Amino acid sequence: MAADIEEQPAGYARLLSTANAGDVARVAAAVAERRPRHVVFTARGTSDHAALYGAYLAEIRLGLPAGLASPSAVTLFGARPDLSDALVVGVSQSGGSPDLAEVLRAARASGALTLAVTNAPGSPLAEVAELSIDIAAGHERAVAATKTYTAELLALLMLVEGIRAGDGVLPAAEREALAALPELAARTLADDTPAQLAPRYRFARRLVTTGRGYAYPTAREAALKLMETSYLPALAFSGADLLHGPLAMTDPEVPVLAVVGSGPGGRSMGEVLPRLGERRADVVVVGSADVPGATRLAVPEVDERYAPLLDILPLQRLALALALTRGEDPDAPRGLKKVTATM
Repeated sequence: MAADIEEQPAGYARLLSTANAGDVARVAAAVAERRPRHVVFTARGTSDHAALYGAYLAEIRLGLPAGLASPSAVTLFGARPDLSDALVVGVSQSGGSPDLAEVLRAARASGALTLAVTNAPGSPLAEVAELSIDIAAGHERAVAATKTYTAELLALLMLVEGIRAGDGVLPAAEREALAALPELAARTLADDTPAQLAPRYRFARRLVTTGRGYAYPTAREAALKLMETSYLPALAFSGADLLHGPLAMTDPEVPVLAVVGSGPGGRSMGEVLPRLGERRADVVVVGSADVPGATRLAVPEVDERYAPLLDILPLQRLALALALTRGEDPDAPRGLKKVTATM
């Protein structure tokens, strides 16, 4: 897991290379030509959080309604929704889960444009889709996904911005900003604060993660990483939903990891953090700015669209360090395997 985490800056650079960026641009141009009226994502586990990020991008950057499909509606209940005007995107590191392939197969039969975003270009998911993007993350050693998750995020970002451009070619300013990501990721991973913070949570019985907008998928993915490596029950809420009831469960013995960016989503967390302070919650903020009364896992300030590619990095390192601190083996979580097949 440690090796996979450290490879992420190189993974960003590889996906941004001329050849791989060109492949994504061609797919984006093909999607733009079809002019879909809405976007439906289907995914499981970690990839589901990448898909949620994609849904935010599609609605905010493309102005298209977007959502996440429930695979069981197709596989268990036999539903065949009319997706003739949709772009249906399957996101999966392995591309091997039969339920996701079945969703794309049914969507394609109904006239949808289908796309697989996967680390396995020869997988069943990629074969059933009309279009495919190889996230080029390379072999992932650990069961807990890290570098494939961030590669999915970057691929979806490049895809959406390419669709927005119309011809798949990103504007020069966008390319320049993305080119800085590998170095920013390396700088983020060089900070040893997550390892120093891990003993603080050694005896925690539960934990809350929260964020809004683009940061909400990060909160959900951080919770999953903590649960699957440290077996620590972690509940993820949007900042808005946290105020609608779950805030009552926070207290000094329930740590809160809050992802706070510099854009509208991060600014809206300004309503949440004081309420957590009133509850005397143990708050750690992931972001580029200090928050009074909270410990900070520092990340460089970037456009809020890019922040999920950096914000998750210290949280991955925290999950790794906490698992080791609690005497667990993060490379072999009990009961889990790399590819999970569901229907």
